[in-house]
Amino acid sequence: MKYDFDRVIDRRATDSIKWSRNEKMFGSADVISAWIADMDFEAPAPVIAALRARAAHGIYGYPIRPPNYYDSLIDWMRQRLDWEIKSDWLAYSPGVVPALAFALHAYTQPGDKIIIQPPVYPPFFSVVKNNGRQLVFNPLKFADGKFRMDLEHLEKQIDARTRMLILCSPHNPVGRVWTREELTQLGEVARRKNILIVSDEIHCDLVLRGYHHTPLASLSDALAQNTITCVAPSKTFNIPGLYTAAAIIPNAQLRAQFNAVRARLGLEGANIFGLAGFQAAYREGEEWLDQLLAYLQGNLELLQNYFEKSIPRLKLIVPEGTYLAWLDCRGLGLDEAGLRQWMRERARVAMNEGHTFGEAGRGFARLNFGCPRAVLVEALQRIEQAAKDLP
Repeated sequence: MKYDFDRVIDRRATDSIKWSRNEKMFGSADVISAWIADMDFEAPAPVIAALRARAAHGIYGYPIRPPNYYDSLIDWMRQRLDWEIKSDWLAYSPGVVPALAFALHAYTQPGDKIIIQPPVYPPFFSVVKNNGRQLVFNPLKFADGKFRMDLEHLEKQIDARTRMLILCSPHNPVGRVWTREELTQLGEVARRKNILIVSDEIHCDLVLRGYHHTPLASLSDALAQNTITCVAPSKTFNIPGLYTAAAIIPNAQLRAQFNAVRARLGLEGANIFGLAGFQAAYREGEEWLDQLLAYLQGNLELLQNYFEKSIPRLKLIVPEGTYLAWLDCRGLGLDEAGLRQWMRERARVAMNEGHTFGEAGRGFARLNFGCPRAVLVEALQRIEQAAKDLP
């Protein structure tokens, strides 16, 4: 392989959210950080080269998005996901979460109801509440080791004030890659009930062996007109610090409303390095991604074998996509406070606590396996020993 994903890179002195505040956040500098969705791999060589070339120019004035800026994303979607998108469908955002906020302001009013499907990415909760909208929960169903959408329950949750559903696809944290059938059924409910779907598809390229991501808006023209699709190279190529994303909005009226909100908030400008990284990643990052996916598959197989053989009290919900493992920790017999203490002080592995993904996440934890295998093995060994120490 061209890229060395086994190489351990020390990130502690780089002002990294994931690694530079361990003692403050978790009580010890010795914990292994396996929490925030941020991989410990160097970005693709073409991205690094593009950033170095831009930095070498030495002048960092206000940038523009060139006319061909989105060509790399258009080509990428066609080649990787078989989805033909057009340049005039695309709108800039400094990130996917900001795009969710823009959508809330563009298409809803304070007090309107917004549906999310917990356990789900914590910013879904905060972006709705912080913008004065009401959260409505349509929890995923968990049975036979797998999470599924509960569309019957969804229909019952919709009333005259319900305006929007925020979809996580692929799903973070449970790792589902929704099937065409599931997405079609969801889209039918949304259209019938006049509910706009904002689909966070930031993990769309991180799909594991045997699965395929289907963009919701690609299923039909009708769904395309009722869907805002949020994407970014940040998770795929491990460049979230460049803060550059895109919203794919085929509906011209919805797109104009989205852009108007962004303009009112004074967020028209772009990040000069984000522009360079975005284009380089989508143009030249495919080889790196293919090798990354093979490596992540190996990490996942290691996880599966390790938990089954050595840590049977913890149950891995096998992900179909992302590099995030959802762990059922209820077999440890601990309450939330006890589980937090056990993770931080006994296992010394920093994972995301399940309750932060909603009530449906209580008793679970999220483990980031996007790291060199040696780091993952050490984390598993720590978890194994800590589990043995419990009664």
